[in-house]
Amino acid sequence: MFDSPLSASPYEVLGVSPSAPDDELRRAYRLRLRETHPDTGGEAAVFIQVQRAWELIGTPELRAAYDRTRGSDTEWNGWRSPAARTDTRPRPKTYGEPGVRRRARYEALMREWAGDEIDPYAPAVVGRAPRDLRRLLAAALAEEGTADAVAGLGMGFTLWHGVAVEPEGQLDHVVLGPSGLYGLMSADFGGVVGFRGGEITGPSLGTLAPVTTLLAQIRGVARAAKVRFSGAVVVLPDDDLAMAVTPLGRIRDLPAVVVRRSALPSLLRAGVTGARVIGGNELFDVRTRLRAGIRFA
Repeated sequence: MFDSPLSASPYEVLGVSPSAPDDELRRAYRLRLRETHPDTGGEAAVFIQVQRAWELIGTPELRAAYDRTRGSDTEWNGWRSPAARTDTRPRPKTYGEPGVRRRARYEALMREWAGDEIDPYAPAVVGRAPRDLRRLLAAALAEEGTADAVAGLGMGFTLWHGVAVEPEGQLDHVVLGPSGLYGLMSADFGGVVGFRGGEITGPSLGTLAPVTTLLAQIRGVARAAKVRFSGAVVVLPDDDLAMAVTPLGRIRDLPAVVVRRSALPSLLRAGVTGARVIGGNELFDVRTRLRAGIRFA
C-alpha cells in the first residue's frame, strides 16, 4: 500500500521522524496499536495501516531497505509509464489511452512547482509534492493498472479508456462484453477504505464521493451515446479492500460494486449480480453506438 504516491510513509503512519532511533520506533508502534485498535474505539483502516507500516520498517534491515528505495532519488519504476507489452495473445478491441491526460497534467504542474530540471518521478520529489499533485499521479497509475488488468479479457470485449464527459470530466473506462456494459472508475485513495450508505469512506477521502461521481459520469456517457449501462464498478488497489468484491446494492437503478484490481477480470466475465446482460443483436448495436458517440478526454 505504501507504493502509492498518495500514501503516507510508514514513518508518518507511526508518527515518528525518519531519523528516530529504533527503540523510539518500537515505542511509537506499540502506542499507535493501542490508539487505533477497533476494540478501543480506533478505526480499523488506520489500525491496518499501522500494522503494515511496521512490516516495512520494523527491523533495522527492513528499515534500511525501505530508506534506500523510497527515501532517496533512486528511480522507482512503478511511477513511470509502463514498458511496451510483448504479449501476443488475442486482446479486446481497445480505444483511447489510459492515464495520458492525468500524466500530462501532473508533469506540467510538477514543472510549475519544482522547475524544469527535476525528475517528476523521483521518489524524493514525489514525496515532497503537494497532495493534489500526488493525487493526480496516483489516479494516472490507477487507470494504467486497470487497463493492464482488463487487457487479457479476450476478443469478446471492447474497451474504451479516458472517455470524455461534459463539461470537463472523464469516465476512466467503458467495458462492453457478453456480461453487459459497465462504467469503471479507477481510484487510489492511499489506504484501506470502508463503506457507508452505498458510498466509499476512509480517512483519506475527505469530502470525496466516488460512487456518486461515477454514476454521474456514466449518465453523461449514456446520454451522449444513447445506451443503457448494466452496472457501475469502482476499481481499487488490492491492499485497500478487505474483500475481493463488495456489492453496494442498486444505486439510481444501477448495481454498483467495488472490486480489487486483481479480481476485476473475473467479475467482468461473470457479470455483476443483478446487472442487465447484453447479447445478440443488441450487443452489436450498443458497440456501434459507443463507437459513434464516445469522445476522449
